[in-house]
Order: sequence, then structure tokens, then C-alpha cells
Amino acid sequence: MNEEFANWLTPEGSDDQRCGFVAIVGRPNMGKSTLMNYMLGQKISITSKKPQTTRHQILGIKTEGDLQIVFVDTPGLHKEQDKALNRYMNKAASEALRGVDLVLFMVDRTAWTEEDDIVLGKVQHAPCPVILVVNKVDQLEDKNSLLPQIAHVSEKMKFADIIPISAKNGTNVDQLENLINQYMPQSAHHYPEDQITDKSSRFMVAEIVREKLMRNVGDEVPYGATVEIEEFINDGRLLTISALVLVEREGQKKIIIGEKGERMKTIGRDARKDIEALFETKVMLNLWVKVRRGWSDDERALKSLGYQHGE
Repeated sequence: MNEEFANWLTPEGSDDQRCGFVAIVGRPNMGKSTLMNYMLGQKISITSKKPQTTRHQILGIKTEGDLQIVFVDTPGLHKEQDKALNRYMNKAASEALRGVDLVLFMVDRTAWTEEDDIVLGKVQHAPCPVILVVNKVDQLEDKNSLLPQIAHVSEKMKFADIIPISAKNGTNVDQLENLINQYMPQSAHHYPEDQITDKSSRFMVAEIVREKLMRNVGDEVPYGATVEIEEFINDGRLLTISALVLVEREGQKKIIIGEKGERMKTIGRDARKDIEALFETKVMLNLWVKVRRGWSDDERALKSLGYQHGE
């Protein structure tokens, strides 16, 4: 091969660079987003104590020198439900296992459920190493109770490594990152070193608003709600955003607005603070709530709201 042509095919510096994709999977509420945010050193994926907070595949990109790691945060794999939104989330999580270099399978410190079996059934067929990550060990009163759980899960498949962590306070996360680094292949970087996610600014804002919604209302309402950004204007001094919170029933709308609009004000205030921190500018955030019946079980509506799988 002509040397000049070979140099053109191989990006400059790629001989020394390493880059790989790491899928973070598990059942709902296992701390997947919390772990990715901790490793990135900043908030990319929204979090809450409610299961199924994450609805999309979200890339978090960490570049340090010659090493770039692309984390793929996923919705929690759960038992199949009738709604199109649930089918979308399960498909998004399953697709994350394709074409990655490493899988982090997150489980609870003591409990194993039917939904863990669903995830296990997926990762057993992953064409790459799988690290078992046992999360929330900071909540264990008796550390010795962890050993039977690890032994039990270890019998289910052969893992490349097993490591107990706390994604919330960072226990053992440095050791986990050292393990991850070892599995990253030699490759040119896929993203610029200053890029931290593949998602747009509009997407990030919609997710922040949805996070505050999930944290400020009861258990049922957030699963019938989504956020659509209608206006996003940055004039260099002020970022003006208009967002529409879509719900499926009139009763959900009343709950979100709250008495005399107080809950809506709290959601807006909390979201604005995070948006200002993200974009480092003053923000004017306008929120409205609208009923759109059946949106979560309507394939066409989901696509129009950004719930689309990659090709």
C-alpha cells in the first residue's frame, strides 16, 4: 500500500490512542445514571429515586489524554408491558449491547429479582467481556452479607471481573475505572476531546425539567409525563426556554400545577438552577402543562417527541 495513502487512512495519533464503548445495564433503579455521572465528573443523565427515570440511550464521553471512554447509559430493563413507551425503553437498553467493548452489569447488593434475570439473559449473549458491578454497598450494615450474594450471582455466568461499589459516594469507583481502562482497545477517538455527550442542548433541558418533575410529584404522575421544548433562544446574555409538560390525564395536570401553582413554581425554579449551571448563563424558563391523551402508547407521538431508535 502507498505510504501516503496509508497515513490518510489512519488518523494522526491513533497509534497511541485508545477508545472504547462501555454499556451500563441493569434493572430499573440500580444507579446506572448515578455511576456514569460520577465517572464523568458532571451530570449528564438525570437521576431520581423512582424506577425508569432514564428513558433513552445517553452517551457520556470521557477523554483524558490518549484514552477516550464512551459510556452508554441505558433505561432499566424491565418486564414487558403493553405501552409503546415501555417497549421503546427495553429496546433502547437491549440495543446498547451491540457493538460495545465492555458491559457493566449493575445489580443490587443483596436482592436478585426476575428483572435481573431478564438483564442476565441479554448480557450472556454480549460479544464482549462483562463486569458485574454490585452497587449500593454503602447501605449494607453487615458487609459479610455481600459475600453470599456475589457467590450466588457468580454461579449464573462467568464474569470478567466482579467489583462492589457505591455509585452515590464513589466507593471503589476508582478501582472500577482502572478495570474499565484495561479493556479499552487501541483506536482513534470518536469524539472531540471537549465533547461530553451526544445529546443536544434541547434534549438536556427537557431531561432536566423531567427530573425535577419526577422529584417533586408522586409515584404515578411522572410515568404519564414527558417534556417538549418549544423555544430555545440564546442571545449571549439570556437563554430563553419555553417547555411543554405533556400528561395523559387532566388529574395529572392538576397534580403537577399544585395548589395555586406552587408545585409548578418549584419544578421551574429547581430546573432553572440546573440549566443555568449547565450553560453558565442566565435563564428564563417558561413552563406549561398540557393534556395529550395516550401519548405514551402512540408510536407516532413517541417519534415526534424524540423517542426514536438509532438506525
